[in-house]
Amino acid sequence: MDLLLIVLVSASTLTFFIFRCLYNQTKSSSNLPPGPRPLPIIGNILELGRNPPIALSKLSKIYGPIMTLKLGSITTIVISSPQLAKQVLQENSQAFSSRITPHAVQIYDHHKFAITWLPPTAQWRNQRRACATKIFSPKMLDSTKVVRQQKLQELLDYVKDKSLKCEVLSLGEAVFTPVLNSFSNTFFSLDLSHSASDEKSQEFKNIITGAMEDAGRPNVVDFFPILGPLDPQGFHARMSISFIKLRKIIDAIIEERMCSRVSKTDSGFEVANDVLDSLLSNVGGSSQLSREEMLHLFMDLFIAGIDTTVVTVEWAMSELLRNPDKLEKTKDELRQAIGEDATLVESHILKLPYLQAVVKETLRLHPPAPFLVPRKCDEDVSISGFLVPKDAQILVNLWAMGRDPIIWENPNMFVPERFLDCKIDFKGHNFELIPFGAGKRMCPGLPLAYRSVHLLLASFLHYFDWKLADGLTPEHINMEERFAGLSLKKAQALRVQAISIKQ
Repeated sequence: MDLLLIVLVSASTLTFFIFRCLYNQTKSSSNLPPGPRPLPIIGNILELGRNPPIALSKLSKIYGPIMTLKLGSITTIVISSPQLAKQVLQENSQAFSSRITPHAVQIYDHHKFAITWLPPTAQWRNQRRACATKIFSPKMLDSTKVVRQQKLQELLDYVKDKSLKCEVLSLGEAVFTPVLNSFSNTFFSLDLSHSASDEKSQEFKNIITGAMEDAGRPNVVDFFPILGPLDPQGFHARMSISFIKLRKIIDAIIEERMCSRVSKTDSGFEVANDVLDSLLSNVGGSSQLSREEMLHLFMDLFIAGIDTTVVTVEWAMSELLRNPDKLEKTKDELRQAIGEDATLVESHILKLPYLQAVVKETLRLHPPAPFLVPRKCDEDVSISGFLVPKDAQILVNLWAMGRDPIIWENPNMFVPERFLDCKIDFKGHNFELIPFGAGKRMCPGLPLAYRSVHLLLASFLHYFDWKLADGLTPEHINMEERFAGLSLKKAQALRVQAISIKQ
């Protein structure tokens, strides 16, 4: 009897779900933006292909810069123009400030604490205020620039050692550990890894890249929530493993610092001059965070900040090595602005307009988060005469915007010069170039990312010459992209040999 009841309930639930999907696919369709005809039940899931940013860019050329897809039970609106992106991210920001929360990130209630996934509540505003005043403020970043310079020097020493041994290095892997330690020293005043080759560094790399991929890759559970308990693709299970490891590490650091502060109350504790001490010292302050909030915030900052920094540097070096004239022009600027023997520091970035243009052009062609973080519409909104329905998922296709010939001349070519004598930046004001987003949900880590990417790239070019490994010539560098969840990475790692020019 119990088995028969289970079968009947399951069949009834499945039938209801099928008819609801069919109903939702036709409801108000005349008012929705155009898009490809959805298949029954699965909708347009197959249209995503292996590389959704490119697939949706091709579809936008057919259906226009605002387009509807049905992804299972979710109505998805894809935006592919700066004008419409401005309407969504700025002019109607209140309606589009919530998030679609992937099933994979709902671990330890992460979506209820983390700044990336929270709706714009008082809790979210408090974390945003902490980021602006305690974590990424100019004062805090200036106070921690010495430790970042030390981590950079360790990277340069590592590359120089490889150079002297004539050894090939994978650029992305070489950069990962120094970026990890740069972030961990800014936040906690300690290294989380000792070398690019040790097991801990590889473990962190697996955690961070795995979390970025599982959080953003198409997941059948997000399209059909009824399948949540089954987790058929295993995203939730893998994310659980990553979160457990990262949470344990960060929680232990917070616990040790809090105990240290308590034990030294009578004699006076030494201020570490880092982000964690700044947050712990803000008892009763306007941006005070609970321990749980700090834990989830740091997890978000590590996962998103490190991955996107490494990806951007690898793409920039790939583009420069593929375009030797642009590479030489960048190196010439460094020689003229800084001098042959001067030590490169963060303050030099302002003297390097061509290097800044190289970074902008890299972010145009290879946005590290090609869809930003998906948003959710909180109410019915009219955009460009079309209905964007409540609870729809919103994807802003930065990849399509960066390759649009209406916006950019020769859009598929790497031309940093387009940004010289041009006021376009990536700080959220110019919607042609918004790799960090725009409006109230703009990435809070932009100030640190700006310093890190520019200084890493400038240092590689200032202290070393480079040649491609494996007998490759510039025109044969593999520039194929791999969609890795929330980020867009090189399908094939950049392998190079460094030649030291600074003794």
